[in-house]
Amino acid sequence: MATLAADPGLIGEPGSRDRIPTPAAVLDLDAFERNLATMAARAKAAGLALRPHSKSHKCAALARRQIEAGAIGICCAKLGEAEAMAAAGIQSILVTSPIAGLAQARRAAKLAAEIADFRIVVDHAYGTAELGAAAAQSDVGRPIQVLIDVDPKLGRTGVASPEQAVLVARAIASQPNLKALGVQCYGGQWQHLKGANERAAAIADGMAYLSTVLGALKAEGYPTGLVTGGGTGSFAADAAQGVLTEVQPGSYAFMDRDYREALDGDPDGAFEQALSIAATVISANQPEWVTVDAGLKAFATDGPVPEPLTPKFAGCGYRFYGDEHGRLMRPAGGPEVVRGERVDFVPPHVDPTLDRYDVIHLVRGDVLVEIAPVEARGASQ
Repeated sequence: MATLAADPGLIGEPGSRDRIPTPAAVLDLDAFERNLATMAARAKAAGLALRPHSKSHKCAALARRQIEAGAIGICCAKLGEAEAMAAAGIQSILVTSPIAGLAQARRAAKLAAEIADFRIVVDHAYGTAELGAAAAQSDVGRPIQVLIDVDPKLGRTGVASPEQAVLVARAIASQPNLKALGVQCYGGQWQHLKGANERAAAIADGMAYLSTVLGALKAEGYPTGLVTGGGTGSFAADAAQGVLTEVQPGSYAFMDRDYREALDGDPDGAFEQALSIAATVISANQPEWVTVDAGLKAFATDGPVPEPLTPKFAGCGYRFYGDEHGRLMRPAGGPEVVRGERVDFVPPHVDPTLDRYDVIHLVRGDVLVEIAPVEARGASQ
């Protein structure tokens, strides 16, 4: 869905927030900045480096703000995201997904030559060989920095045992154009477990397993000084375990309904709802509901349904009503709802929701202050 940006002439105008074309991704900068400060302070207190995951926003303007607020760099899920962020001037990037094939490895080598601090994960000896060959063929000027991706028993990517980790470590050591930094272990399955105790127990088991992998690598002389992973939902437990040295949270800066319901009043949920999807009531002819202009193309659909954030519509049920439309129940007690009225929603899952938008509208109060392009939108390669 190509999204229509507000007229740049609205920037700085009082009341301009309500003149942003909908549906629109709208970021409350005051809440966003408080979220950044809160996470930076938590990471510093725990002695952890903070490297936020840009897959949550894919936007260089927001990545720069995160770095200015204390992050050491960013994560990207795919090479395409990293290429977009690098082109926008971001100089410290970790690609958190393994790649396959010499063509992909050459793209990684090009990135390593272009920015000051590029790093990427590997989980197979073939992957190290491809990266090593690409580095040898390219004018990188220095070894490509790599980390071993460790599967946290999710079964998605990563070495599946300490023995596999050792094999990959040996493969890295055989490549003079690669530099080993440590390991990555990201437990995506832990992030949305309901209840701090349940998350803590799962993470304790995961970190115990990771420690056996680290022990096997240390015995081989493989560097393990950098241990990166973790996310918004696992931060408190990750910090308590003391295994990670760097964390990769993403959604904390924005929040969504998924995290709101999972984290509830836990410390990991102590972030404000900074990101909303603005919609407009386009039809109010039905006695029990109205229709808004935000449907399947406006929100991710892999989680709960969007939740109204506008106080007037608190508790009003939403359902998808087609590609372009959503059905929103009228408020209890019958407050009038009129055609053209604006409604803000909490996104269900922020990462794939923001990937639907070309721009993010940054606001302070009721004033539009910036229109930020989502440079890495759709960068899935």
